[in-house]
Amino acid sequence: MSGNSSHPLPTQGSLQYVSNSSLLPPLAEGEAPTFTRAAQFRVAATLVLFLFAAFSNLALLISVSKGRGRRLASHLRPLIISLATADLMMTFVVMPLDMVWNITVQWYAGDIMCKLLCFLKLFAMQSSAFILVVISLDRHHAILHPLDSLSAHCRNKKMLALAWSLSLLLASPQLFIFRAIKAERVDFTQCVTHGSFQERWQETFYNMFHFVTLYVIPLLVMSLCYTRILIEINRQVHKNKAGEACLRRSGTDMIPKARMKTLKMTIIIVVSFVVCWTPYYLLGIWYWFQPEMLKVTPEYVHHILFVFGNLNTCCDPVIYGLYTPSFRADLAGCWCCRQQNASPRSLDHLSARQVPHSGEQESDAPSVKGPEG
Repeated sequence: MSGNSSHPLPTQGSLQYVSNSSLLPPLAEGEAPTFTRAAQFRVAATLVLFLFAAFSNLALLISVSKGRGRRLASHLRPLIISLATADLMMTFVVMPLDMVWNITVQWYAGDIMCKLLCFLKLFAMQSSAFILVVISLDRHHAILHPLDSLSAHCRNKKMLALAWSLSLLLASPQLFIFRAIKAERVDFTQCVTHGSFQERWQETFYNMFHFVTLYVIPLLVMSLCYTRILIEINRQVHKNKAGEACLRRSGTDMIPKARMKTLKMTIIIVVSFVVCWTPYYLLGIWYWFQPEMLKVTPEYVHHILFVFGNLNTCCDPVIYGLYTPSFRADLAGCWCCRQQNASPRSLDHLSARQVPHSGEQESDAPSVKGPEG
């Protein structure tokens, strides 16, 4: 979680709870870490992801809050807003901090910012995972208990409040275990957990606890939800073939098309989370139980896996856009407004030259401004 580029896995990345105590051995030997070529690639790639994630997630948040996305079902809107908010936390906290920390290599922000930013990094990651769990539980209830939709809004608000509260609680230990420490033999300061654990097993237990709450438990809950959903869909298919009654809103659909479309979207969002972050988590487990792996694993592998994990923050708005015409319409409307706002000067210049010859251009002017209004 720190900026030591020579030991990228324990010192950088979105395994927010990974300890930085492994920084100290190289520092004790008098070898300060440097901004390597692999770390430069990581910064450049993270910058590209940051720009895309910031634009797409802000656009999604605005669309659902103020644009055509407000037509979304009332119980789904808070879920999408919370997911976009969690992704924006990852975008504006984790990515910039990672880029700056890789560039500066050591820590310059002091002890208080060390604690606060490490807390915010883990809080952002925890909230993102827990909100995906809430979305999965909502889809599970919608498919298995379709007649209980009236209570969905209240139920989702309670689950979201619990998700944010748990994220806050689980990230709070970061405020106490991280500190800015200056090396003895080198003019080098780093934000690490050194001295917070008396034994290595305590540090490993802390890391594994957060690994379980951040990845294993959410993955198990989401897998259970979607497994039960698929079993229920399969059961309804067989009931339909047998001529028995099944849940319908039309004569041909066993499950409403809108609900099935939302289900497909959420499944893909969850799959993208698993695909993007699993390699880096597995690398983290390998490090916790065999720290020597840092000596045999190329540095660029750690950086590539971290960048690939951050790709998940960009995937959510893209997936939502593919399944939601209202979001695409808002983006198209925003683009048209930009085009129109950029063109009045040229239009005025054109009309000033051509109006004396014909009245046709005068009638064109309102048509250009029409969509904007």
